[in-house]
Amino acid sequence: MFDYPKIYDVIVIGAGHAGIEAAMAASRLGCATLMLTQNLDSVGQMSCNPAIGGQAKGQMVREIDALGGVMGLNTDATSIQFRMLNARKGPSVRSPRAQCDKKAYQFRAKAILERQPHLDLKQGNAVRILVNDDGACGVETNLGLRVHAKSVVITTGTFMRGLLHVGLQNQAGGRMGDSFSTLSDSLRDLGFEVGRFKTGTPCRLNGTSIDFTQCERQEGDEPPLPFTYVPERLEHRKHDIFSLNHWDNGVFHVEQLPCWIGRTTTETHDIIRANLDKSPLYAGKIEGVGPRYCPSIEDKVVKFAEKESHQIFLEPEGRHTEEYYVNGVSTSLPMEVQYAFIRSIPGLEAAEIMRPGYAVEYDYCPPTQLRTTLETKRVPGLYFAGQINGTSGYEEAGAQGLVAGANAALNILGKPPLLLSRSDAYIGVLIDDLVTKGTLEPYRMFTSRAEHRLVLRQDNADLRLTPLAHTHGLVDSRRWEKLETKQRDLARLREHIATTAFDGTKIVQWLRRPENTFSALPETLRSGFPAELWENVEVDVKYAGYIARQEASIDKLRRSEEKHIPARIDYQAISGLRVEARQKLDRIRPETLGHAARISGITPADLALLAVYVNRPGR
Repeated sequence: MFDYPKIYDVIVIGAGHAGIEAAMAASRLGCATLMLTQNLDSVGQMSCNPAIGGQAKGQMVREIDALGGVMGLNTDATSIQFRMLNARKGPSVRSPRAQCDKKAYQFRAKAILERQPHLDLKQGNAVRILVNDDGACGVETNLGLRVHAKSVVITTGTFMRGLLHVGLQNQAGGRMGDSFSTLSDSLRDLGFEVGRFKTGTPCRLNGTSIDFTQCERQEGDEPPLPFTYVPERLEHRKHDIFSLNHWDNGVFHVEQLPCWIGRTTTETHDIIRANLDKSPLYAGKIEGVGPRYCPSIEDKVVKFAEKESHQIFLEPEGRHTEEYYVNGVSTSLPMEVQYAFIRSIPGLEAAEIMRPGYAVEYDYCPPTQLRTTLETKRVPGLYFAGQINGTSGYEEAGAQGLVAGANAALNILGKPPLLLSRSDAYIGVLIDDLVTKGTLEPYRMFTSRAEHRLVLRQDNADLRLTPLAHTHGLVDSRRWEKLETKQRDLARLREHIATTAFDGTKIVQWLRRPENTFSALPETLRSGFPAELWENVEVDVKYAGYIARQEASIDKLRRSEEKHIPARIDYQAISGLRVEARQKLDRIRPETLGHAARISGITPADLALLAVYVNRPGR
């Protein structure tokens, strides 16, 4: 055994999207931080689709950016196509999405980490969490290196006991070409419950073998909308060798590449049905539960047997590669079957598979074992973030990583934790769902999960969250000054529309009519305010009644969250409480009455008894 001489404040295990945000958040707060990963060449790798954002996910990326995270800015710097999903629908469901250059994203993320003050990167395979009487105190690697710290954040993705499946063959690994981690054995030894999930990915094709004339072309939006609220950080491209895009005089410059849409056929489905016995999923070789909302092509064909075809998307993996991601055909069928069904799709008759699709099983820890800070209840100073908590997606992982890394650092610094409620952010919805309800399948965020989604829009994340990030020291002065300027400009714009007349009425009243939009106003009335501010104010004006109702609901939620439950409360001592309620409350250990109210199976009567007990004089 060798004890590394430097003692860190925070160790982050893993260098995926959760690990990146965790390490950056902890180091931004001034804590000596170590990022430990099996392979430094895989930092920030996009193991599945090289895309960021999407429904509800795009909102989370903008929230990560508003909190000082790096995902949004790195996406803007390396993307090859930008689109606003649901652009023709209401503002609560509009979500930005971008297709990234896979390698540029990865290399730029690594460069950011290497240059970050207070952050060290080391290659090593963590096999054991070191614990003392105070909690987590370091990690031990498979080579006998022990590194000591005041807290540990685990962001292992799909690597804990990862098992890859292609047909009926399998091999150990967290993703194709990489090894796996035995760290879940250490977590079991510490008393954590460990479960098993499954995910998958489609094959990749050589673009030179695709006949795009048989596919529908899908262009990006012009002008592209960046994720970051500080796009001017991309002004000096010559100093950032991995940035493909840049910001110049208020214009975001992106050379966008098209994606392509195709469809499976009845022949495709027949081939898949005829080979289900070779699928590890249907042959019983896979034990883990897979994602409901990103099913394999085998699942689609079986569960939606009435459909004669399914849409697929051919998405480029980068500006300097011919590799294409086939979105919509995640599979673990054998190679020969993959070739057969892929070549039955119009435009792919001569397609060459560069990488096979595969499924991966991995260990995760049910997230009801966590506090809302993402610190584990069992071991103080130990935090979990990302797929270890049963989630899927880069965005869900990055959001958890930022919260876990920030809270690990804030706890060490003796400062209040970063807590996000359901009314604050999609990130708050994500964490509350995980720690309160747990998940029986890989969790994916949707706008429908957020009851206050009209308030939690993608366009106002900075207004909602950057003040909180500033209070906790997570954003720099440049970002804070920009927000203050925006707040002043918004106040001026609101005064302008309230006092200026157009078409016989004040602008604010004119905008309340559904058919009217700010873009129809004369330039003389619009000048001086960017479109971004007009869009923000227009939504607030048009949906004022709905927003007021949501804010009233939010106020009620906040009051319930202010009623804290003592950490060491004895639920067995509460007279009249049902046995089921005692069991659930004791297992989840809610932190507030609002938290308790959202536990499945807790009735209003249970809550009333709990409230009386908590508010009893002398407690």
